[in-house]
Amino acid sequence: MPGSVKALLFDIDGTLADTDALHLQAFNQVFGPRGHIFDRVRASKELMGFSNASIGERFLPDEPPERRLAIMDEKEAAFRSLVAGKIRPMPGLMPLLARADRAGVPMVAVTNAPRLNAEMLLAGLGISDRFKTVVIGDELAHGKPHPMPYLTGLRAVNAASRLCLAFEDSRSGIQSASAAGIATIGIRTSLGHADLIEAGALTTAENFDDPVLLDRVAATMNW
Repeated sequence: MPGSVKALLFDIDGTLADTDALHLQAFNQVFGPRGHIFDRVRASKELMGFSNASIGERFLPDEPPERRLAIMDEKEAAFRSLVAGKIRPMPGLMPLLARADRAGVPMVAVTNAPRLNAEMLLAGLGISDRFKTVVIGDELAHGKPHPMPYLTGLRAVNAASRLCLAFEDSRSGIQSASAAGIATIGIRTSLGHADLIEAGALTTAENFDDPVLLDRVAATMNW
């Protein structure tokens, strides 16, 4: 039956692994000399969860498109250098993924990160084979906060939004998943409960060990 499958959909950065501090360091390394310095609060509002294309348009408006792309690539290379060997899963993530595998629940990664970053992080966590597909926002006509990335993820596994759960740590990610009709749990790596709820999260959790998250997953997946 089309659109009848249950699925779990995950953002990557700040959700599967807490990488936000390293992204912030890379942004300041590359954007600082260009007049943009970010702290965690500003980064959570203006950087985290947004596509590189939208970040480049906002903070590098005077650069030609090819130069803008090169600067964003420089930032991502700086991040990959910083994160190499430091990738650790969020607490409780591995047991949750294993439980989903045992139950035959497909899992999808949905991110605005470049594919090279996404694949590096998934490989570093040792979970590349857990995901049926990896949806990259910049490879679509619209990235997050548009619903297209999550709608693409749903279609990839023939899942119905009403039967699924998404996990996100950014405003744009929560807006994307919610607009696609998916109940979303906000992970409190960079934003607090109130900010995540305001963005559209159903509830929030500190990590994947959080009883609130585990109860919601069990109820939705009928575990």
